[in-house]
Amino acid sequence: MIFSQPVFFVFLAALLAVYGLCRNQNERAVTLLVGSLVFYASWKPAYLILLVLSVSLNYLFYSALARSRSKPVLVVALVLNLVLLGSIKYLGMLIDTAIAIATFAGRSDTGLDSGWTHWALPLGISFYTFHMLSVMIDVYRGEWTTRISFRAWWLYISFFPHMVAGPILRASELVEQLQQLGPLQARDIKLGALIFMGGLIKKVLFADNFSGLADTLFADPTRLDGATAWLAVTAFSLQIYFDFSGYSEMAIGLARVFGVTLPRNFRYPYLSRSPQEFWQRWHITLSRWLRDYLYVSLGGNRGGRGRTLANLMITMVLGGLWHGAAWTFVIWGFLHGSWLVAHRALRPWLPRPQAKLAQAAYALLAWACSMTIVWVTWVFFRAATAQGAIDICLRMAGLSGSAAHPPEVRSYVWLLTGLTCALVLLEARIVDFAAGRLQFWAGVNPLARGAVYATAILLLVMFGGSTQRFIYFDF
Repeated sequence: MIFSQPVFFVFLAALLAVYGLCRNQNERAVTLLVGSLVFYASWKPAYLILLVLSVSLNYLFYSALARSRSKPVLVVALVLNLVLLGSIKYLGMLIDTAIAIATFAGRSDTGLDSGWTHWALPLGISFYTFHMLSVMIDVYRGEWTTRISFRAWWLYISFFPHMVAGPILRASELVEQLQQLGPLQARDIKLGALIFMGGLIKKVLFADNFSGLADTLFADPTRLDGATAWLAVTAFSLQIYFDFSGYSEMAIGLARVFGVTLPRNFRYPYLSRSPQEFWQRWHITLSRWLRDYLYVSLGGNRGGRGRTLANLMITMVLGGLWHGAAWTFVIWGFLHGSWLVAHRALRPWLPRPQAKLAQAAYALLAWACSMTIVWVTWVFFRAATAQGAIDICLRMAGLSGSAAHPPEVRSYVWLLTGLTCALVLLEARIVDFAAGRLQFWAGVNPLARGAVYATAILLLVMFGGSTQRFIYFDF
């Protein structure tokens, strides 16, 4: 089930009906847990086998750590989880790389074959693995001391709004809320529905419609010239933003309906004027996870300037690899790491204008440079191969390529992307305006409110895009 599909709304209505009949916190927790497992199993029931094994085994590790805070237990837990994740997600990539190296060296009789490793990636495995590792690391560090029951552990990992694609949460942000579930509240439902509808609009009307354009243009980079290359990257940049921020808002809205507050995952990232600001605004919970559990574990900024820059680079490269089993993701992480390292190294020498006009001009220039870098790095995130990404970058620089797409099509899409960029820039004002008008619903009959929501959802599903699966389901 995808949040934007009609079948999901049937599932959600049934879950809310059962939840509303629950008489106490225990019944509500069991209802949410069963509903979450049904939601996850709807993708592929076989995924539940791996989930049960992983969640149950990790609860044993968590229990042992809660009793002893033993470093060997933590190391074993980390190794087993990373080996499992690595073998499922990266084994094929490693074998393909070994074959490519052997072929380049003139050896074609390696006997290696990665075909058997190209299985379907279990949905959400990277996200729920990170959730479990964060709890165990927090327990070892002494940052989380509250005992988690087996049921609460299961609900923390499998809570359906965030399980498949985040936000990535720490135990302190969710466990206590799930242990104090209350009855449905009208204000939570109103606010949750409003947030959900904003995410649904992003997904169905924008992301799904931009995906077709991005897929068409990225399918054959040799057909692109400079303008269409920039158009392809712009289409994907907007697609991934609307797709993932839309999912995050839908997840936050769904959780709020049940009285659970999830942290914000995006904060207008395309307004950023530096690499540090971008990662403080884009996929905020992943950035925080990488900072708290990888960058800090490597030593953070405690080992001198050179060590700090090296830790930044390692964190970003591994963060890129987390996104997918392909060298294009490693390059994407390396480029972002290089951007962060260069910015931090050069920051003491960057100008600090005093006049207001100069400050505005400098801010505009910093924004333009930052977004150009973000757009270029998205090429490696989206392209099927590194060579294809390089071809597109060359065309973006005007160094090669010829157009095979009608100019009038480009003009139309440029207009559409321009309007969408305006929406991105104005999004903060729109959200604030909508939230400020929430009291409008207070005097409206509940049946009328329900009819408005149902009609809006129906129109979005009918006239929106193709309700494709979310991009981050693949990671």
